[in-house]
Amino acid sequence: MPASPEPSAPPEPSAPPEPPWALLAELTHACPLRCGYCSNPVRLISRSVELTSGEWAEVFRSAGELGVVQTHLSGGEPLLRRDLPELVAAADRAGLHTQLVTSGVGLGERRLAGLVGAGLRGVQLSVQHAEPTAAERIAGARSFAAKERAARLIRATGLPFGLNVVLHRGNLDAVDDLIALGVSWGADRIELANTQYHGWAARNRAALLPLPGQVERARATVLRWRERLDEPELIWVAPDLLTGTAKPCMGGWGRISLTVTPDGTVLPCPAAATLPGLDPPNVRERELAWIWRESKAFNAYRGESWMREPCRGCALRTTDFGGCRCQAYALTGDARNTDPACRHAPAHHLVPLRRTSAAAAHREGGP
Repeated sequence: MPASPEPSAPPEPSAPPEPPWALLAELTHACPLRCGYCSNPVRLISRSVELTSGEWAEVFRSAGELGVVQTHLSGGEPLLRRDLPELVAAADRAGLHTQLVTSGVGLGERRLAGLVGAGLRGVQLSVQHAEPTAAERIAGARSFAAKERAARLIRATGLPFGLNVVLHRGNLDAVDDLIALGVSWGADRIELANTQYHGWAARNRAALLPLPGQVERARATVLRWRERLDEPELIWVAPDLLTGTAKPCMGGWGRISLTVTPDGTVLPCPAAATLPGLDPPNVRERELAWIWRESKAFNAYRGESWMREPCRGCALRTTDFGGCRCQAYALTGDARNTDPACRHAPAHHLVPLRRTSAAAAHREGGP
């Protein structure tokens, strides 16, 4: 695949960007699970270079001053940070609404009580399948009992409780049981998110891509549940590779959110480190406000001047913002191209070819 040229010097924006409202704080890449759909980078950041408690506290303070109102404390598995209560308290002092994004492994009653006391405002728990053996096969570790216990503890606190399921070939046919599981666990919100192919998921794409009919059957199941129940809230995140419609990259590149990785690198989206020439800044070297407003990384794909046809003349350019830059690079080798997920993209033919190849591999005894 040819290397994508370095982004040219970013044009001066016509107006300063609006403040971000969300921060994804990747506290660590360490994790007890080995999920093949994980979107974390293949080259994980070592624990030896993670931001310290004090450095994270400064990130949260700066984020609050910049205008951020919500932070997702994620990983990896954030529970592996011994200082997690201290980090929650620092985010709370900064005025940030905190949500813990966790596998549930290691979330005991005392640990959860300490986090709630520090200011935790919500929990999102992941689950891989409704059947324990299948769930643990996907997760790559014994974890289902821990998740079940975590769900019970979260529910008992009264905190908003979200259940997240990443969908792929291995569990799309179990959506009915997964929703029933979320209802039985008392989730307020069930997010059924079709895999986005970044990091480890991109490496495992052939084993994860749905077979013909799987996605539509799952979507129909969600609609039937919505007709039956007002609660919990059911969120269906459509698979853009199969719909022909590009999604706005994180709500638009550098528009509403930022990601801080375990070593302090700041990115417009969690997968942006894969893009060559982006030169992402680090909070150890630059102020967060400067990074958001002035850095090359955050201005590279803001606005429309970077766009090529057909994006430049498309009415959807102010809605989908050209789609995902990381997906454009992964599939075409150039992050400035139209996201191939879009049916109007010159490289859209690459998407069905990959789907056909995955289905053929499955028929021939592949993964």
